[in-house]
Amino acid sequence: MSNTNQSNDREVLESIKMTRIILPIILGLGVVLWLMSRQLNLEELKAIPLTSSTLFWIFMAIVMYIIRHLFYAWRLRIMTSGDFKFWKSMELIVIWEFASSVSPTSIGGSAVALFLLAQEKISGAKTVAVVLYSMVLDTIFFIVSLPLLIIIIGPLIIRPGMESITDIDGYGYTFFAVVAFMASYGALFAYGLFYRPVTLKRILLWLSKVRILGRFKRDLRKTALDVVITSKEISNKPWSFHINSMVATTGAWVTRFLALNCIILALVYATPTDFMSQLLIYARSETMHAITAFSPTPGGAGVAEYLFGGFFSDYIPKGIATLIALVWRLITYYPYLIAGAIVIPVWIREVAIRKKKERLEGGF
Repeated sequence: MSNTNQSNDREVLESIKMTRIILPIILGLGVVLWLMSRQLNLEELKAIPLTSSTLFWIFMAIVMYIIRHLFYAWRLRIMTSGDFKFWKSMELIVIWEFASSVSPTSIGGSAVALFLLAQEKISGAKTVAVVLYSMVLDTIFFIVSLPLLIIIIGPLIIRPGMESITDIDGYGYTFFAVVAFMASYGALFAYGLFYRPVTLKRILLWLSKVRILGRFKRDLRKTALDVVITSKEISNKPWSFHINSMVATTGAWVTRFLALNCIILALVYATPTDFMSQLLIYARSETMHAITAFSPTPGGAGVAEYLFGGFFSDYIPKGIATLIALVWRLITYYPYLIAGAIVIPVWIREVAIRKKKERLEGGF
């Protein structure tokens, strides 16, 4: 292994160290406690019903997130042509999600994913294809679903009170900028992967030389070199491969956002249950994720909790919004930090033992 590869591996391992679990927890809980001290209304808190319906919807929120994990594991099996057993896929998704949640921006989930799969003895071409194509599929989901939701519901998906496009404000500008960026990014990669990989490679290499993008230089150059490999790997895949991969991607994202619908139904007694109201709550969840996707904090910790009440102020009383945000993050975010802390040491030990065995068998 070259010195460069060893350096990259060490950098990625640094990004999944257990000590990094502390920062997002401190950020998230710190913001929650600060907001609670300013906003929590004990009378409204007492009004939260503790009934069988409450427990049912909390249970359903947990079920939604379990199903989300299963969808991601299924997608990993599809995209690796069944190289991993289902339980192995679930283990790798836990590590992937954990590492993505706590990695600094300079590392990112993609670098961690490449590192993970490289340790599992699948071909380099397939490893790169899985990671880059996963990014493309996730982007396609958002650039299709967000415009569709705004056509069905209108600008109200961006924030409460935005009845028409003339009400656009900072949230709206951020939303449309994110959608435009996703569309450009997705179109560029889809074009390159499926039609002109060499052209995309040249574009990315050119972008790596742009001074303002200097901090992304290494990632852009590496991606440029990976694009051609990825294109060759997926170009001969049957339509069923792409359809199943997209179904798994859609299922994972939809169940992620539906979890919040369940939490609000559990804790806000007066939540309307008609289809359009529930669709609006779902759409706001997706919009909030898009707007906070480029948060500088790991996993959006602190930022998501802070913005939560504003996104759902027409459904959630201000006095309990922060409490509901905490429940939401406890179900959808913190479990990956805990699970990762349990799974990663075992996985690292297994990889180390396997590599030691391979060196001994190879006579090194």
